[in-house]
Amino acid sequence: HLHPLRSPATFVFLSTGSSVSELIVKGKAGQNITVPCFYSVRGTQDITSMCWGRDRCPISKCYRTIIWTDGWKVTEQHSSRYLLKGNLHMGDVSLTIVNAEEADSGMYCCRVEISGLFNDQTTNHKVVIEKARISTASPHTYTSAQTSAPGSTSISSLPTTRIWSSASTSEAPQTASSPCLSTSDCSDVTSNLQNVPVLLPSRHYSENWLYIGIGTCAALLVIIILVLFLT
Repeated sequence: HLHPLRSPATFVFLSTGSSVSELIVKGKAGQNITVPCFYSVRGTQDITSMCWGRDRCPISKCYRTIIWTDGWKVTEQHSSRYLLKGNLHMGDVSLTIVNAEEADSGMYCCRVEISGLFNDQTTNHKVVIEKARISTASPHTYTSAQTSAPGSTSISSLPTTRIWSSASTSEAPQTASSPCLSTSDCSDVTSNLQNVPVLLPSRHYSENWLYIGIGTCAALLVIIILVLFLT
């Protein structure tokens, strides 16, 4: 008798034909897929040989044989990816495909050899291995020069950290918002800022004295002219 086996990685749907049973087994790539197959064992006399093969079951044996068992142990195995992990002595000859691939999709035949003419129990299985979903999103680093496109989620620019070395202090102007590498750098910036307003009054006082000197000379010149005129 056929007992469909269900597992988290396997979805089994049973349908029956006129002469043989047929199952559809679905799974995803990378999973271990179990293709169920059972036969009735009432005593040791019922234990018999069986085979798994690719394609539909032929008149006898299996096409493109995958694995054989004499009912007690595996006697022929064409790949370590194909295993019989069930209890063979109890008639569980389900096929396990390890780390299934898309190429494993196709028709499989389970043939249990039973004594007598045309008494073999055959089951065709259609295995469908779907491609595993893989996320294509990749991390993206946004810089201060990038802006969000219209209609998209706005992403704030990360603050840019600038480090000024002592060699660049004389080349690049420093402002109060520029970060300092050391206490001496900050003190140099402070002194430069303090020196700027000190130079302006000095220039202003020099201009005032110039104007006073010119005015004094003009006044003396006028007085001399008047004295000469009177005398």
